[in-house]
Amino acid sequence: MTHRIDTVLVVTPHPDDAEGGAGGTIAKWTREGKKVVLVVCTNGDKGTSDKTLKPEKLAAIREKEQLDAAEVLGLEEVVFLRFPDQNLEDCRELRLALCRQIRKHRPDLVVTIDPTPRYIQHRDHYMAGRVTLDAVFPYARDYLAFPELMEEGLEPFKVREVWLFRPQEPDTYVDIEDTFVTKVDALYCHVSQMGRPREEREAWLRERSGETGEHIGGGLAEPFKRIVIER
Repeated sequence: MTHRIDTVLVVTPHPDDAEGGAGGTIAKWTREGKKVVLVVCTNGDKGTSDKTLKPEKLAAIREKEQLDAAEVLGLEEVVFLRFPDQNLEDCRELRLALCRQIRKHRPDLVVTIDPTPRYIQHRDHYMAGRVTLDAVFPYARDYLAFPELMEEGLEPFKVREVWLFRPQEPDTYVDIEDTFVTKVDALYCHVSQMGRPREEREAWLRERSGETGEHIGGGLAEPFKRIVIER
């Protein structure tokens, strides 16, 4: 890092995406005393194969699971935007909501999912990453972008750095040897989404994290794409 990181804003499409993509790194930051705020864009009300489970019930379950996971990770706050699952769009409402959180928390670092197009990709993932990057620059920076935020007392803010998790072209690796189990603990708070037994998934995650760790000389690691924004 080229500058001091005290506050981190993590933006994810669904409950459980932060834990799967960056849970070990988030736990590492909170252990170091950094303030980490999580923004969840959708309510996750489509994420089930249970035909008896109503969307509104699932949304409530997933919100509770996310709060439980946040406690495990040591998050300062969780913000639920509650856009409908599988219907996230590049729209003014989402840009405004994300700009509001950036201006409110004034993060040294924003973390979100890599929106780089893939042949098969959850649309919400692409939209969450893409709109977060747009919110970072130029919308959060320009006071005329959303005059209503000025009326709320939320002054413009220039984010200095963004990290993308689940990146196609990683260039930054974080050692999570000491926080890997915490990552898995947090991930398994999302009971409604964990179809595989913990031992099986944990072994798979450990193998993948070990492969990533080879980039830093061994151990377990999570990959990111780092973007430094010119001021």
